[in-house]
Amino acid sequence: MQVMVELSLYPLVNEYIPPIQAFIDRLNAYTELSVTTCSTSTQVTGEYNDVLPILGKEMQRTHEEVGQAIFVAKFLNFDAMQARKSS
Repeated sequence: MQVMVELSLYPLVNEYIPPIQAFIDRLNAYTELSVTTCSTSTQVTGEYNDVLPILGKEMQRTHEEVGQAIFVAKFLNFDAMQARKSS
């Protein structure tokens, strides 16, 4: 099953752009993910069983490196082939 996760990261530090960029760069390093970055969020798409462990690992790493940070996420399960057929 495919999942799309829309994430926003709010590091509670003065220099907030570097932690956001580092998180996005790490996500882009995973070949099993499709990552689309927008102005206020990042969309991560892939197989459910691939996406969730990766996000957990990278979110934990962000918390360990940055300290206080807020992640806001929306999860949508979908069939990519069905989505293409209906558009």
